[in-house]
Amino acid sequence: MAEPLTEAIRLARLLSAQKKPLEKNDNYFEGEQPLRFIAPILEKELGYRLSPIVINLALFATDVYEHRLDIEGFRLRSSSQADNDLDSAWQINDGPFLSQQLHRESLALGRGYATVGPGETSSDSPILTIESPFDAIHQDDPRTKRVQHGIKRWTDSDKTRWMTFHHQNGWVTWYRKGSEWIQDAHDDNEYNLCSLVPLMNDPRILGRVRPNKSDQRLGRSVFHPIISPLDSLNKIASDMMVSAEFHALPRRWATGLDEKDFVDEQTGQALDTFSMIAGRMWGTAKDKAKFGQFQEANLENFHNTIKLLMQVIHMQLGIPGTYLLFQGDNPPSADAIRASEAQLVKRAERKQTVLGAKWEQVQRLMLLNMGDREASERPEQIETIWRDPSTPTIAQKADAIVKLVGAKDSTGRSIVPIEQARKDLGYTEIEQGHMRDWDENTLTDPQLDAARKDLRDAAGGR
Repeated sequence: MAEPLTEAIRLARLLSAQKKPLEKNDNYFEGEQPLRFIAPILEKELGYRLSPIVINLALFATDVYEHRLDIEGFRLRSSSQADNDLDSAWQINDGPFLSQQLHRESLALGRGYATVGPGETSSDSPILTIESPFDAIHQDDPRTKRVQHGIKRWTDSDKTRWMTFHHQNGWVTWYRKGSEWIQDAHDDNEYNLCSLVPLMNDPRILGRVRPNKSDQRLGRSVFHPIISPLDSLNKIASDMMVSAEFHALPRRWATGLDEKDFVDEQTGQALDTFSMIAGRMWGTAKDKAKFGQFQEANLENFHNTIKLLMQVIHMQLGIPGTYLLFQGDNPPSADAIRASEAQLVKRAERKQTVLGAKWEQVQRLMLLNMGDREASERPEQIETIWRDPSTPTIAQKADAIVKLVGAKDSTGRSIVPIEQARKDLGYTEIEQGHMRDWDENTLTDPQLDAARKDLRDAAGGR
């Protein structure tokens, strides 16, 4: 590998080259993209009165998927103590909130990053941060496909430029002074694991690198397939509003007039286009002049086109038709809703598989940064626990779990232990701890047992 600073500068150039495609995705996500397919003459004619209608389905599509990517925790195979340490560090670092933000960024822009570093002291929890793809970029090892190295750069309030180079056995930070980069701090370890972890959406294996285009190996936004239909949808919606104005103020025609008839009598200035369109009455002393108006526009054509584009977007995103299409007053049944969500749920499960592997790498780094540990306390097998991306009813879920707990194997034990059932029902670790305490008190409290006996005696032994 080349010198760290040389590699960092090369990655910085690559990061700068990615700015334009990232800004394009960001504009669509914020609903600030320019209006496409508009005729220049119409734009010039309407001027300031042409206000684009932006139906922000890019934001909607991002949130639809993000809402089905909730992390409930992490599970280790070997050490229960490491399990508890991970849960504690996850909560200290506001993991549930950070993961939601990072998933949203990854879905919208194609990728986001998580970094893990040690706390201020050996007794402090490791620090988990998330980074925007505008500030960070990485490169994979061509042989192992694991992250080989990456950078994060930022600028302080005093305009000082900083850059951190993350590699598989540590990191090094520089700041810019004049035309030189000055080393500020570094850390070396033997983790063989880069502390900059990319969470990408829909990455390609090979990808294509083109000028001012996104490198598809670095992921692409979830709304990438609908950009062209979305541009068409916004154009049709904007055209509909222009036509609605002429629907309210029908276009008129006149013959037998000349330019002098379109001059303001008080000021002597020519009338602007809007005055000619929106004027309430035209009059002239010329006896051969004729006036009339065109038939107003039929807005149903726009409605039907918008519905068609919505169907295309629904097909591209795998989002249920009930989310996008124009529906009647009668809502579909619960079974029909679940059936229509099948493709969306499967896509969400695929994203959980990809993102889960990266979150497991983050948790592995958390364990490695928790001070001195034995090798056995650094497990390789970590599992991300995701909330079910489907939308079953609480009653259905509870009924299925209760049946599994009640089912017995050949030795008389439940197929699913009660502890697992409580996790499957979505109770938090704190709630499960309270339940365990209540279970123990119920079994061992002699006063409670005596009270139960008195109640049974009073009821005649029933």
